[in-house]
Amino acid sequence: MKESIKSSAGKRGDNIRSDCYIEIQLKDSGGIKLDLKSKVEVMYGESIKELIFEMSKFFNLKNAKIVCEDYGALPFVIAARFELAVKRLFPGSKKEFLLPFLKQNEYSTTKDRLRRTRLYLPGNEPKFFINAGLHSPDGIILDLEDSVAPTEKDAAQLLVRNALRSVDFYGAERMVRINQLPKGLNDLKYIVPHNVHVILIPKCESAEQVKAVEKEVDKLKKQNNIKSEIYFMPIIESALGVIKSYEIASASKNICALAIGLEDYTADIGTQRTNEGRESIFARQMLVNAARAAGIQPIDTVFSDVADMEGLRQSVIEAKSLGFEGKGCIHPRQIPVVHQAFAPTSDEIEKAKKIVLAFEEAEKKGLGVVALGSKMIDPPVVKRAIRTIDLAIKNNLLNKNWRKEIVH
Repeated sequence: MKESIKSSAGKRGDNIRSDCYIEIQLKDSGGIKLDLKSKVEVMYGESIKELIFEMSKFFNLKNAKIVCEDYGALPFVIAARFELAVKRLFPGSKKEFLLPFLKQNEYSTTKDRLRRTRLYLPGNEPKFFINAGLHSPDGIILDLEDSVAPTEKDAAQLLVRNALRSVDFYGAERMVRINQLPKGLNDLKYIVPHNVHVILIPKCESAEQVKAVEKEVDKLKKQNNIKSEIYFMPIIESALGVIKSYEIASASKNICALAIGLEDYTADIGTQRTNEGRESIFARQMLVNAARAAGIQPIDTVFSDVADMEGLRQSVIEAKSLGFEGKGCIHPRQIPVVHQAFAPTSDEIEKAKKIVLAFEEAEKKGLGVVALGSKMIDPPVVKRAIRTIDLAIKNNLLNKNWRKEIVH
């Protein structure tokens, strides 16, 4: 008898929003019986029923009682919750129910794009996904690791996969933090085929870990005929990781940045994390040096007090002074503060303008050497000046037609 074969997925309760609860109980006969309770049943009840019946047919469910308690979930959430309930019934099932890929999500990224802010979103909390891009972070991290309970890892994999296909992140770089290796290798099949831009590798302690991710990504790209680049951002979170940071930073041509996670690092060295950060200065400087030596971006840790905006601002100013180019965010309200604090000063902008103009003038004259006054300017300085100009324009501190505004 199948009466006792039952599974569930999702969340239920008075405080749930943008989510749903799905329960499937297999029966011996009677076809598909759906019990739907929805806050938006008047407007979307029929489309929810249509989706559930379509998925029942897709997964070859013939006789079952299905309960759906909907709290304003979008179709990608309902589909993920339903698929999980099916796969908890049939763990061996390899079928994937994929909703159409949103046209707006077909954009790509570049290795050296701005990564001032990356907003962490817990992978099993779809309520945070929908409007995240409206806050204009440089990147959005759909997290499969620390923010997801062990019992909900399978749920997060499907939600993140569906979000990559169905949620408009308004041009933000599409990032996913996988689980610590080796478990994280299993996460890759849920994200690589769906236009992930950057894969964050947590608690990274060796080049071999990066290469293991790269090998699996290359295999999946080949299987799915994916041509776009997928970059890696290892996160250094231990004493060993700090010591091996250059080895990690240079492990692959696809590494775009190296980040540090101080909560785990300070615990690993047996101390407490403070706002002043004296206990982590060695690790942060090591990471900046390793990243710069490898030609990639150094990215600072998160600031955990979401109510302390001045503390956050000071933390970003310090990070910038150490050479960091970006910082993690755990709340949207942190994004504008981080952007403003990372923005170039007026002196930095003026210096960058002079360097860029001198470089362009030298190019016009066919000169192989660039000079500003009595000082020679080498290519890394020019590159940094161009980045400063771009950053100033992005922060509305400089008109993109600034050259025309200069009076000769």
